[in-house]
Amino acid sequence: MSTPTDSLAAHLAYAPVPLKFGTSGRRGEVIHLTQLEIYTNVVAEVEYLQSLPLSEGGIKSGDDFFFAHDLRPSSAKLVENGRGGLCQAVTQALKDTGMNPINLGDIPTPALTYWAITHGKGSIMVTGSHIPFSRNGYKLNTSKGELMKRDEQPINDRVAITRQKLLNQAYTESLFDEWGVFRNVSQDVLPAIPEGRAAYIQRYVDFFKGETLSGVKLLAYQHSAVGRDLLIEIFEALGASVTAAGRSDTFVPIDTEAIDQAQLDVVQKLYDNAGKGFNAVISTDGDSDRPLILAPESDVLRFFGGDLLGMVVAEFLEVGAAVVPISTNDAIDRGPLAAVTEPKTKIGSPYVISGMERAIAKGIPRVCGWEANGGFLTGSDIKRNGNVLTALPTRDAFLPLLCALFAAHNRKTTLPKLFDTLPPRFSRASLLRNFPRPTSMKIIERFSPPEPSMQDISYLSDGITASDADQANIPVTESHTKRFEQIRTDIQTVFSAGAGFSPVSRILYTDGVRILFANGDVAHVRPSGNADELRIYSVADTQERADAIANQGVAEPNGLLRTLEKLVSA
Repeated sequence: MSTPTDSLAAHLAYAPVPLKFGTSGRRGEVIHLTQLEIYTNVVAEVEYLQSLPLSEGGIKSGDDFFFAHDLRPSSAKLVENGRGGLCQAVTQALKDTGMNPINLGDIPTPALTYWAITHGKGSIMVTGSHIPFSRNGYKLNTSKGELMKRDEQPINDRVAITRQKLLNQAYTESLFDEWGVFRNVSQDVLPAIPEGRAAYIQRYVDFFKGETLSGVKLLAYQHSAVGRDLLIEIFEALGASVTAAGRSDTFVPIDTEAIDQAQLDVVQKLYDNAGKGFNAVISTDGDSDRPLILAPESDVLRFFGGDLLGMVVAEFLEVGAAVVPISTNDAIDRGPLAAVTEPKTKIGSPYVISGMERAIAKGIPRVCGWEANGGFLTGSDIKRNGNVLTALPTRDAFLPLLCALFAAHNRKTTLPKLFDTLPPRFSRASLLRNFPRPTSMKIIERFSPPEPSMQDISYLSDGITASDADQANIPVTESHTKRFEQIRTDIQTVFSAGAGFSPVSRILYTDGVRILFANGDVAHVRPSGNADELRIYSVADTQERADAIANQGVAEPNGLLRTLEKLVSA
């Protein structure tokens, strides 16, 4: 039996589940998010930032350190079984590492990041982003922007040391009780200051100075997005007429990359009930770093995918370099942006940011990037009409919404007609939730080449070729050929002619398995980095075909993804 002099570990009444890095930031199930777990990770991450030179995003003890949060209940208060209370854990960790925590309140992730990097300080956004209500997490930024993938291992090493130190501490001296909850630390959240929110509004009022959205009628789908009131304030400040709809006190997980028909039906009903007559419906995901935009065609709302939205924005801003992940609609390779598109990256903002850094190092001006979810990043300052938009190398939802609406308004056209000027390639993404990650990884491994350096396999009439990430040719041996032929055969048993697919012509392995078919169809299978989800991205010559591929992918019980699951489980 444990005694008061025993360690905290000996007194814990639960088995701790470590919080892990996802695609961007740390995410986990709320049932495992104790204040002890959050505190452990934040202490280690802040100490890591304190070890870095200021030139590399480092911070100094005694500095201000900003944080903000989304509207999930667990972000700012304890919920069932003493879980949650993430902001309080962040605050105490900052104090105990010598920082001065300052709460910017419930504001969008890009608003927090903009304020913090403008002042050269670190920041943490407490958010589960777009993922289901049962999860949450946080995202730490250096004084210069997001953490990069190269930072994760040294941070994890520090987390292990910090965890051991805290668990070995005598229970009587520990900050935490047997459930990992603070014992004698206030559960009140620090009062918020308004400056970060105000600066974010001013950023866009200043950049679009001299232009107006006067005459544009917008419906703002607010749900539980942290930036829901800014959807009204920013757009009205720029001349638009905005009507709010769908505000929710219950958290609504909106994945703007893989929005499903049920969610589209909700938005359509809001549009119908609001009296129609709107130029567009605008919204964001939970932490307002991913945009959602729809516009009516004969009173039926048309959804515009984030990758196509990014193209409209890039053309509007006249960018010098565009960095996008491999999941992006390949329309970008078939129009004017092809000349400025950098090599495709893995999926996740840290990879896009690395790509932007490489473009900037080449001396290219006006560098930007975006993801299939529509989150838009600016790697360098952009000047337009004499107004300067300073670089914000993190996902932003408001810039792409504004640019698309100004582009259509300035051309005196509708959003559907504006998007119709892009090369006619159409995309859709969908997913299966609660899909075990180990099974997802088995699927990827089943269809992967024998050598990791082989990132691009082409099936030509006169043989099979392989190349690396830089498109350098890799010699193909007889054993390689047999393996590649087996991969194609296995894929074509699932993505078959009977299911409407033509032969496989190429496979890309930048991130997941991206299958290109002879008729131009694309099906891309990839595990989520933030949750137990398996995603499918589709691209085709018509929206109907892209939708059909995505719908086939997630159909129950015998859709494409379920068939792949059975294949690797046999």
